[in-house]
Amino acid sequence: MEQPRIDRLMRIMKMMTGNRTYTVEEMAQRLETSYRTVYRYIQSFKEAGFVVLCKEHKYCLSKESKYFKEISQLIHFTDEEAYIVNKLIDNIDDTNLLKQNLRKKLATIYDLTSIADVIVKGNTAANVHEIIEAIHGKKQIILKRYSSSHSGESRDRLVEPYGFTTNYVEIWCYDVEDRQNKLFKTTRISAVEITEKEWEYEAQHTKGFIDIFRFTGFEQYPVKLLLGMLAHNLILEEYPLAEKDMVKATENHWFLETRVCHYAGVCRFYLGLADDIQIVDSPELVEYIGQFKEKYLKSI
Repeated sequence: MEQPRIDRLMRIMKMMTGNRTYTVEEMAQRLETSYRTVYRYIQSFKEAGFVVLCKEHKYCLSKESKYFKEISQLIHFTDEEAYIVNKLIDNIDDTNLLKQNLRKKLATIYDLTSIADVIVKGNTAANVHEIIEAIHGKKQIILKRYSSSHSGESRDRLVEPYGFTTNYVEIWCYDVEDRQNKLFKTTRISAVEITEKEWEYEAQHTKGFIDIFRFTGFEQYPVKLLLGMLAHNLILEEYPLAEKDMVKATENHWFLETRVCHYAGVCRFYLGLADDIQIVDSPELVEYIGQFKEKYLKSI
C-alpha cells in the first residue's frame, strides 16, 4: 500500500474514533482527497469488521468495534519525550531499515509538531482531544466554566488555542477578550466547545518557553552551573532535555548553560545537591536562592 494512502487511512481512523464526528465532506477536505475516496475508506473499515455509525450525515466508529480503545487513545509526545524517542532511534545504525520505518510510522500517526506525550484521563482527556482538533482546524474555542486561581471565578473564555506545555498540563492560547497570550490549565476546564469561527489573531500568537525544568513563561533568564558526577547523572534522569545544554568540563564535571523561565526549578535542584553544584556567573540566581533560603528558614 503506497505511503499517501496509509497516511490518509491513519488520519481518517483517528478522526472517526475521536470525540468529534465529521461529515464525508469535512473528512475529504481535511485529507485533501475526494468524497469517493473517503466513502471507499469507510467501506474498507466495514469490511475489516469495524462498526461504522452515521448520525446526521456524520460518521464515527462504534466503541464496540475491535481495537477502538487502542486507536482512540493514540497519545502525543511532548518535546521531552520526543527527544528521548529520537535519541533511541538515532542509536540505530543508519543502514538499518528499521530506523527509517520507525521514523515513517511516527510521522504517519502523529500530526502535531511534537510527536507525542502522556496519557490524560477522564474529562481532561476529552477536553484535550477537542483542543487538538481545534488547533488542527485553526478554530476558536470556548473554555467552559474555566476556574481561575487569580480571580477566583469560573466563567467561559473565548480563546484561540495553539499549543500545549509538557504533559498537557497547560495550553497556550490567545485570549480574544483580553487580547493577550495566556496559559490555561487543562484540569480547570469544565468542557470545550469548538466554534465555527476561525482564528482571527494568528499573527499575535506567541508561544512562550518551556525550560528544561518544565517551567513555562514568556521570558527567559540565563543560568550557568558546574555539575559534579552525581548532579550530572541526576539531572539527566529527571530532566532529559538538559543534555542538549551540557558541555564536559573535566573528566568528572560538566557545565550546564541554559535559560530558564523561572528560577524556582533550578533553585530546587540546586538546594538538593548544593555540595555537588557550583553556580557560575549567575548573580540573579544566587540572589533568588538567598531570598528563598531566608524565607524558608523563617517559616520553620
